[in-house]
Amino acid sequence: MTIAAMFQTRARRAVLPALAALMIAAAPQPSQAGVTAFKQAVAEGASREDGLAAHYRATGFEPIWTAQTPLGLARRQALMQAITEAPAHGLPASRYDADGLLARMKAARTPRDLGLVEIELSRVFLRLAHDLHTGMLTPSRVVEDIVREIPLRSDEELLTSFAASDGPPAGFFRGLTPKSGEYGRLIREKQRLERLLDAGGWGPTVPAASLAPGQSGAAVVALRNRLMRMGYLERTASATYDIAMQQAVQAFQAAHGLVADGTAGASTMTEINRPISDRLPMIHVAMERERWLNKPRGKRHVLVNLADFTARIMDDDRLTFETRAVIGKDTAGQRSPEFSDVMEYMEINPVWHVPRSITVKEYLPQMQRNRGAASHLKLFNSRGQEVSRANVNFNAYTARTFPFALKQPPSDRNALGLVKFMFPNKYNIYLHDTPSKDLFNRNVRAFSHGCIRLQQPFDFAYELLAPQQADAKGYFDRILNSGRQTRVDLEEEVPVHIIYRTATVPAKGPVQYRPDIYGRDARIWEALQQAGVSLPAIQG
Repeated sequence: MTIAAMFQTRARRAVLPALAALMIAAAPQPSQAGVTAFKQAVAEGASREDGLAAHYRATGFEPIWTAQTPLGLARRQALMQAITEAPAHGLPASRYDADGLLARMKAARTPRDLGLVEIELSRVFLRLAHDLHTGMLTPSRVVEDIVREIPLRSDEELLTSFAASDGPPAGFFRGLTPKSGEYGRLIREKQRLERLLDAGGWGPTVPAASLAPGQSGAAVVALRNRLMRMGYLERTASATYDIAMQQAVQAFQAAHGLVADGTAGASTMTEINRPISDRLPMIHVAMERERWLNKPRGKRHVLVNLADFTARIMDDDRLTFETRAVIGKDTAGQRSPEFSDVMEYMEINPVWHVPRSITVKEYLPQMQRNRGAASHLKLFNSRGQEVSRANVNFNAYTARTFPFALKQPPSDRNALGLVKFMFPNKYNIYLHDTPSKDLFNRNVRAFSHGCIRLQQPFDFAYELLAPQQADAKGYFDRILNSGRQTRVDLEEEVPVHIIYRTATVPAKGPVQYRPDIYGRDARIWEALQQAGVSLPAIQG
């Protein structure tokens, strides 16, 4: 039995006697004075929190939890059970103080005591419900580039929905968590890693800086044993770096975003030697991130994983199309943000409207040194009229006073390439083609000013147009060959979710791990620890 399972079993055994004691202590009060005392205590306890106060005022201060009815008991049991199961979701049970709740329920003797217990149960319910539904953290407070709109539910709505629910109370808690297949798989992977950790982890690390096919010896045996424990290699007694081990290393490399050459070089060996205690935080962070995105993603949607440098088209949660992507540089102001929006149209043969920040920070200094610099860009005044460079003294302006805009006409050299995909947003982020094709051959692809560049933008466009064009490729190519800037609206808008996941669990195949390129997950894990999340004490 795992540590978590033992804890849950002990907690379940402790709950029922406490609830029985509460039923005795909370016997119905026959006097009007008792009812009044209960409601006054509820009103006082709820007065400091708007959501609590609004719900109880609307219901005449009727109890949710302390009613001496089968439903009241079922609600208390469901709350306590949800607390015992919180660690399975990566939430710390200590955050909900089950022991404190049980003690207060046992000690309740008067109507006023019950009123105060009622409010405390609601407070704990709200904390747990919010955590299960949209996570413990406010993402933008941890990482400013996570600008995602979280699907928060108000305190009043949660309480009212729970009180009005006609289903089993336990079902309400189950209904709060994300319904994505990914969330369920993350929970199972967390449990699997905890079991392995409890059993000693993946075994001894490999005592070698690198290993290659054909080698043998103690280090190769250690590599073999570790790969077997990780599930990449079938059981074998071979002490040689043979073809089976080479294929296992390739599979490991592919699952960790490394060059899959089958040779355990320095970077591969570093990842192989990482302990489970390095991987579990990545799973915890991924679960929290999944809760931040706890809303329907769209029957068809685009999923951009910044940490994986990929853009995917998903249909009914199945992969339809995938392409490599280039993301923003790991530099302040250029890291790609995380958010969701809706793709409305694409522009074929786009004009690049150079962002103001790039204009004054990069191109203005070049043109001050050499009037003819950046000659591929056209100069326009505030009325949209093209201006000859010969008539402009660039040195007369600063970054603040420069009055012109820069644009690049459609061409093969256009910074946006030949097509861009628009989901208008205040961050000026979109997906687009690029003339810099060589960057897609890199393993780490963080080179842009923040937008997402696609390796296969034409195929991406064909797939998006397929539902509305019988010959999507022919339609696209005719517009492309015209050389004219053309807007093509999508008849059905497509949600776009720009995410950042260093750990993902596919429906088939091994867990995928990626480097924390922007250092965001490290900050989230630190915040989760400050909120009470911890790993089992055993290290492996």
